[in-house]
Amino acid sequence: MTRKFKILILGASYGSLLATKLVMAGHQVTLVCLPHEADLINREGTTVRFPIRGRTSLLEVKSRDLSGSINAETPVNVDLKKFDLVVLAMQEPQYASEGVRHLMSTVARSKLPTMSIMNMPPMTFLRRMPGLNVDALYDCYAAPEVWDRFDPDAMTLCSPDPQAFRPPDEALNLLQVTLPTNFKAAAFSKDSDTTMLRSLEADIEAVRFPTAEGPTEVPVKLKVYGSLFVPAAKWAMLLTGNYRCVQKDGARSIREAVHSDIEMSRAVYGWVQEVCVKLGAAPADLVPFEKYAAAASGLTKPSSAARALFAGAANIERVDRLVQKIAAQFGMANSVLDATVSAVDQRLELNRAPRSSELTKTA
Repeated sequence: MTRKFKILILGASYGSLLATKLVMAGHQVTLVCLPHEADLINREGTTVRFPIRGRTSLLEVKSRDLSGSINAETPVNVDLKKFDLVVLAMQEPQYASEGVRHLMSTVARSKLPTMSIMNMPPMTFLRRMPGLNVDALYDCYAAPEVWDRFDPDAMTLCSPDPQAFRPPDEALNLLQVTLPTNFKAAAFSKDSDTTMLRSLEADIEAVRFPTAEGPTEVPVKLKVYGSLFVPAAKWAMLLTGNYRCVQKDGARSIREAVHSDIEMSRAVYGWVQEVCVKLGAAPADLVPFEKYAAAASGLTKPSSAARALFAGAANIERVDRLVQKIAAQFGMANSVLDATVSAVDQRLELNRAPRSSELTKTA
């Protein structure tokens, strides 16, 4: 009989997608979130809507109907001794908040295997990449000191390729998938930890969900790779689409960012892939531009980073600045990326300005 694991996921929004796939396979998941979210999830469970090929309506999967279980806790109530794996599914700046920062320190001391599904790779994971000066990347992170406490041998990265969002007019425990691709995880340093990931991969692959049409394969799988660099394939997508949604006067869709000038997008995408190859990636680790461009044609909303910026966020994940600085270590630069970084910097300065004025008034 396959062992059933207990998994802690920090972040109940995007984290509920992976949680649902794990619970469909019979595992037990605890989501770490805000008190009002935890109360709602513990009372009603979670719901994720999946697009299914050949089906006109979305498939609604409720955690209460599944063989595993989802519950929720606030950071202060987490007992790490219960868990086999920790998953990081919050936005990188959120790890700077007081309660989460303390929990992260406890996770680091526990040496529990920890898998990030952030777009922003933890500094700890980057330390597994030979020849990279990670200390020179500190100012790309909102709370770099958080990552210093973790052991690189206990940390891996999983590319959050599936796209999903919380519909604004619905409950906080509902998530809707818009691009049902796979989570792509790099192996851990320790074989025993990777064996656990491969067991989860196989369990998720085997699940079929009962529907009126019969047992149905539900997309969004977990795939585990031996290469460190497979999750870095997402960087080219982020810098070609997601961050280029940020314009001076507003946010545009990912589709428009990619397809309004397809040759420029192709050039940016290829340049980021060159950076990944300099780091040590093999061409087989990366995703061809044509495949990404086809997927982007269906992404009709601005990226989450762009939406956050134009909603007034004072911090977002800065993968744009991170790749710019990594490239500089190889003597590489790209004018389109430089303009993107500048646009994000300017919007952040505007968002932070009112807060600075308020602080000055109250001082």
